[in-house]
Amino acid sequence: MDAVRAAVVGTGLIGGSVLLRLVEAGVPVRGWDPDPDTRRYGRERGVDFPDDLARTVRDAGVVFLAGPLVTLPATVAEVAAAAPVDCVLTDVGSTKSAVAVAARRHGLTGRFVPGHPMAGTERAGLAAARPELLRGATWVLCPDQPADLGPFRRLARLLMDVFAARVTPMSPEAHDEAAALASHVPHVLARALAGAAGRSPVRDSVRALAAGSFRDGTRVAGTPSRRTADMLLGNRAAVLEQLTAVRAYLDELAAAVEADDAPVLTRLLAEARALRVALPAPPDRPALPARPGRPALTDVTGPDAAPEDVAAVAERLSFSAPDGAEELAWLLGLGASGGWLTGCEPGLGTVTWTARRLRPPDRSPVDRSPVDPVRDAGSPPSPGGPARAAEPGQKVT
Repeated sequence: MDAVRAAVVGTGLIGGSVLLRLVEAGVPVRGWDPDPDTRRYGRERGVDFPDDLARTVRDAGVVFLAGPLVTLPATVAEVAAAAPVDCVLTDVGSTKSAVAVAARRHGLTGRFVPGHPMAGTERAGLAAARPELLRGATWVLCPDQPADLGPFRRLARLLMDVFAARVTPMSPEAHDEAAALASHVPHVLARALAGAAGRSPVRDSVRALAAGSFRDGTRVAGTPSRRTADMLLGNRAAVLEQLTAVRAYLDELAAAVEADDAPVLTRLLAEARALRVALPAPPDRPALPARPGRPALTDVTGPDAAPEDVAAVAERLSFSAPDGAEELAWLLGLGASGGWLTGCEPGLGTVTWTARRLRPPDRSPVDRSPVDPVRDAGSPPSPGGPARAAEPGQKVT
């Protein structure tokens, strides 16, 4: 991709990791943070950290907004006024609807592409940032109007090239609905478990006995509390809706335990396990071992493929660049199906996307009933074989 000057506004864990990866990749970049000590620390690490926000973004081709969630609607307008008119603006916040509405209100839909990298840790601050944190991450981008897809295309190419990101296009509303269950509610459950343990009369014994299940289940409870509260309140309606669904499932589990009903309890546990074992491998999975004479592989099909790669279908489609309606519909459909972009090839009046779309679960009609705990208690779907390469303009099914 062509050289671009970048800026990162807000350099905590995620913004700092974006910044450090851009530096590592050789992308000219400046950082800015409202905290003078953070700016000083950034300069000590060899990064260009001006004290003035306007100077930070004045010649940027892309700006990542990574401040606290509640500040983003105001920050996007402030940065847009200081950055060049052709600069692409994006954010890394964990909710998308509010900042998207603010961008529309300020007339910035042609410049601002809401974004959310699905990665992080329970730590905070530039000192916790790592250039590899976002490597291979699923990175949601929210294209808006068909006539404004140019900034989305440019940003998607940058993320795929620099971060090896799995760019997943979604509407802001679809993102917030899915993120409520995939990201936000788990924070509530982790806090609930840790909070209940903290109030328990056997608290000290729990601390002594806590091993993998408790530590894994409460890891995100270590996230800064204000940051988590902003996330939950920023997506309040969807979080409450999904909490209702989780409570209903918990009630079913509790009822089965109370009734000493092993078959029902096992069926419910197996149903949940089926989803868990079908999750894609984490983005920081190591490269697959190289065979003699071959390099290490990280995203392949065939015998060396990870389960989610085998279970994905390759697609390659070309669209007329000026008329983005069909392109936008395909992009949003791809994200809704769990797919992600793998490449973008701009041409003369056209744009060609390559992508991978998850196959539907391979289940027989019998398997559509609740999972049989004896036969297969939640084993993942059959891979179904490697995907074929697609011809230009065709979709492989």
